[in-house]
Amino acid sequence: MTSKRVTESVTADAGSIVKAAAILERGGLVAVPTETVYGLAARADSDDAVARIFAAKGRPDFNPLIVHVRNVDQASLFADFNAAARNLANAFWPGPLTLVLPRKKGAPLAAAVSAGLPTIAIRAPAHPIMQQLLDVVDFPLAAPSANRSGFISPTSAAHVLASLDGRIDCVLDGGYCEQGLESTIVAVRDDGSIEELRPGSIDIAVLEGVQQANRTASQKNGSGVEAPGQLASHYAPGKPVRLNAVDAAANEFLIGFGAIAGDCTLSQAGDLDQAAAQLYACLHQGAASEKARIAVASIPESGIGKAINDRLRRAAA
Repeated sequence: MTSKRVTESVTADAGSIVKAAAILERGGLVAVPTETVYGLAARADSDDAVARIFAAKGRPDFNPLIVHVRNVDQASLFADFNAAARNLANAFWPGPLTLVLPRKKGAPLAAAVSAGLPTIAIRAPAHPIMQQLLDVVDFPLAAPSANRSGFISPTSAAHVLASLDGRIDCVLDGGYCEQGLESTIVAVRDDGSIEELRPGSIDIAVLEGVQQANRTASQKNGSGVEAPGQLASHYAPGKPVRLNAVDAAANEFLIGFGAIAGDCTLSQAGDLDQAAAQLYACLHQGAASEKARIAVASIPESGIGKAINDRLRRAAA
């Protein structure tokens, strides 16, 4: 009789980062904190390692992955940068901005990271632990969120283990993620225009201010997916979710905001940045509660509130 495999969770320090690098070198899976959410990292140049990401998450094979790199120079080995893309990378990397760019011909990457598309989603993360890990490996890392596909993204090591314990090799525990919301994703087109594929902590208006390009809204799902986070139903807590609630029914776990108190509150002060950082933690609490449904207070549709509402609409789908 075999016992259930248990994923090792280790405090992220210099020694554990070296250990994680060795696991990745041999094709294993390691959950790593970023400034946004915990990512499930594997070497992006290995077909077998990337296949393990899809298997561990139960992720559909048409959904591409984000490739994480140290900097623009490393990214240029895998993607073609026009002047517009380079301007954005120089302005916002390292940070929570993912660029969808033409995949460089002959790029040494697993085919599955692009999910059959001629493009690649790529970013340079700002979190010091992920940066240290990228510094000690000589390959890029594919790293979608470290959770089962379609469910709530993880902002702590405990969230990762609740979903993936026994399915991956190791978790580098770096505490709670500071921002708690996935990166903004934009496609940079050949003419230099940018198209928002997923809202995030960097507002599209800020990007357009740098780029001086016109925005084209994008809502895709199914086989039309061009980047992660575009499926109509995503970030789901496994219970019905009701939005724009002012109070809760007897069987509802209420996630409050501002003047509306709740079982868990995104921000009593009505601070949207704090709400973004708390969003997935509150959804995890609601999912674990004994109540059968989740209700969420209204969030202003401004700034990062647009990204919060995007996640909530998909959670409620």
